[in-house]
Amino acid sequence: MKTVSPSLLQHLQGYVTTLATCFKISRLDGVVFGFTSWDRVLVLDGVSYQPTESLVSSALESTSDLTPDNLDIQGALNHDVLDASDLLSGVYDGAFVDVFRVNYQDLPTSLKDTRVLWLRRAVIATVSFENGRFVAELRGLTEKLKKAHLDLYSPTCRARRLGDWACGVALAGHQNTHTVTTVTDGRRFGANNTKANDYYRFGIVRWTSGQNVGREFVVKAYTSGQFTLAFAAPFAVAVGDAFVATRGCDRQFSTCRDVFNNVKNFRGEPPHLLPGEDKIRTL
Repeated sequence: MKTVSPSLLQHLQGYVTTLATCFKISRLDGVVFGFTSWDRVLVLDGVSYQPTESLVSSALESTSDLTPDNLDIQGALNHDVLDASDLLSGVYDGAFVDVFRVNYQDLPTSLKDTRVLWLRRAVIATVSFENGRFVAELRGLTEKLKKAHLDLYSPTCRARRLGDWACGVALAGHQNTHTVTTVTDGRRFGANNTKANDYYRFGIVRWTSGQNVGREFVVKAYTSGQFTLAFAAPFAVAVGDAFVATRGCDRQFSTCRDVFNNVKNFRGEPPHLLPGEDKIRTL
């Protein structure tokens, strides 16, 4: 149940309203942006809500069950603070978006003011582009209730990536710096290295120069010095671009034992302890 001030409630019950919709976008790196449908700058709690006519939202949708709430935000890429390269590279993924309305004839002094009508708090799930405009799909916080929060039995390792806190493998000796020598497209390129086939398969490429500097990509395949990324880089890969490649892991028990000598941190169940479905059916 929403609580609003008597003055705002009376205003909402009137035939004519003077409401402005505001969006507060809080990125995971701590950067905060504010936008408003009002034609003037609105400042609340130190955040300046910039007027924009290009930022619009779809109809808000909520249900009484645990189905995730849905909302789309659309906007033109020519706004000063909305950088296309940031949107493409996923900087806004996972950002929190607060949507609320205020009466610009009776402005609140802060977001805690009861003259603020809260509509939604959501998380940016995906960002896509349509005819020069971005579309950010938002999901309500009930989306988190759909995710599993406990580990399941599995024959493969459940660590997110080689060398993380769950894995524990020291990456020294498993990372190498290379330079692009040939380019096929945004996913496929060759580099100056002589590692064996599949050495970098399921590994990570992190660019240290070029237009994609700072970004990481999963390696889908590696053969004869040729890398194939799982997804194309957002910007062109060029000859001479440098990157750090981290060796891949296929999450198998045998690989953890024979290649990395890391059985003590294996986050799956070894095959001899977890029988397959065919074995279970014979019991």
